[in-house]
Amino acid sequence: MTDLLVTVAEARQRFMDLVAEVRPELHRYCTRMTGSVFDGEDVVQETLAKAYFALAEMDSTPPLRPWLFRIAHNTATDFLRRYEHRNVDAVADMEVVADMTGSHEREEHSPDGERVEAALQVFASLPPVQRSALALKDVIGLSLEETAATMEISVAAVKAALVRARANVAAASAAGATQGGTVDVARLRRYADLFNARDWTGLRALFGEETRLDVVSRYQRRGKTAAGYLTRYSELAPHEGLRAQAGWVGGVPVIAMFRDGSDSPAYFIRIEWRDDQLGQVRDFRYVPYIAVDATFTTDRS
Repeated sequence: MTDLLVTVAEARQRFMDLVAEVRPELHRYCTRMTGSVFDGEDVVQETLAKAYFALAEMDSTPPLRPWLFRIAHNTATDFLRRYEHRNVDAVADMEVVADMTGSHEREEHSPDGERVEAALQVFASLPPVQRSALALKDVIGLSLEETAATMEISVAAVKAALVRARANVAAASAAGATQGGTVDVARLRRYADLFNARDWTGLRALFGEETRLDVVSRYQRRGKTAAGYLTRYSELAPHEGLRAQAGWVGGVPVIAMFRDGSDSPAYFIRIEWRDDQLGQVRDFRYVPYIAVDATFTTDRS
């Protein structure tokens, strides 16, 4: 039994090593499809799980990057349908006039800086087909043909979706994206203060029998024993000069973790509460590429 577990663990690690290079790109795409760096990572995790099990049934490995993007596209589309983020008719959006973009238009196979920097709220406002075409073509830098193959639509449909998406992004960017509402982050600030004071006893006291811990891409725990993960932090925090700060990413309350000497978050921790105890802790330390696509703010105005 032990040998079997070792074999399974080794196979999983080989797969994770195989996809490591393309994984940040998958997240960049899934983030723009879902409108959230955190939902985007959930879609990446589901994509990789599907790919891992599918690969076990194959005689040979398919071209990895396009194969993974096709799975990610379908998984993100399913995500949008499940949660009904947009009440749009995706099929209607694919009805195109082939010459809308001009048949001789020059297309570069590299990311477009303006679209890479576009706010996630802007992407989330687009119909799914426009969102996917823009993310694949202008953010990831696929060719028109690669984008069409990934989305399983025609090149003409991709061109039409891009025309509409680019116009919508330009209009939304000109208008300016706004965030509304307020969220009480007092308890997040308390967690951050305890962390910065290296008060591990105080932090452990926040863990209860109903606490769920998810160290994303590594392991999960439940109950008070989940507080054991703080033992590792008691070693890492002084060594890396870790500092915690409460704030928001895309309107979601988070704790940003900074390393000594850096003004940019290294990664994030999301916390949900049950009364005054931790309901769920999702630690994104081992998927730091999330921070690349995130805008962290200390106020929500």
